[in-house]
Amino acid sequence: MVSTGGSGPLGSWTVRSIVGNMFPLLIVLSIIVLAAGITLEDAEEMLSEYALLAVMVPTMVDMGGNLGAILSSRLSTRLHLGTARIDLRDRELWANVLAVLALAITIFTALAVGAWLLGQLLGIAMALSTLLLISLTSGLSVAVIAIVFSFAATYASYRMGIDPDDTTIPIVTNVVDVFGMVIFIGVSALVLGF
Repeated sequence: MVSTGGSGPLGSWTVRSIVGNMFPLLIVLSIIVLAAGITLEDAEEMLSEYALLAVMVPTMVDMGGNLGAILSSRLSTRLHLGTARIDLRDRELWANVLAVLALAITIFTALAVGAWLLGQLLGIAMALSTLLLISLTSGLSVAVIAIVFSFAATYASYRMGIDPDDTTIPIVTNVVDVFGMVIFIGVSALVLGF
C-alpha cells in the first residue's frame, strides 16, 4: 500500500482511502452534471437567437465553480491549521465570504462588458444593461450557492473524517456548475421574456 501521509483526525492518507472516498462521489457527481447538459440542450433555441448568451455560458459555468473552489480551499486550510470555527463573529470567515462576492462582482461585470464588446465587433449586439443584468444576477446567485456548498461540503467532509482537500472541490465545482447553468438559463429567459 502506498501511503501519502500520516494519520490524525482525518485518518490515514492512503491511495485506497482516497479512491474509496472519491470513486462513489465522482459517479454521483457525473450523473448530476448531466443535468447541466440537459438544461443547455433545452435552451438551444434561446441561445441560437441570442448568440452572445452562448458566448457567456462557458465562463458563467466555470467561474461559479472556481469561486466555490477558492473558498473551499481556504476553509479546508483553516481546518487543517485548527483555526476554523463556525462562529458568526469570526472576521476572517466573513472576509473570505466578502472576497468571493467581490470577486464575483468583478468577474461577472467583466463578462458582460466583454460579451457586449464582442457583440459590437461582430454586429450581434445586445444592450449592455441587459447583459449586465443577466450576468450579475446569475453570477451573484451562483456565488451565493458556491459559498453555501463550500461551507457545507468542507464541514461535512471534516465531520465525517474525510480530508476536505479530497472531496470539497469536486463536490462544489460539479454542483455549482449545474446550478450555474440552470440559473443562467432561467435568468436569461426571464429577462428576455423567452
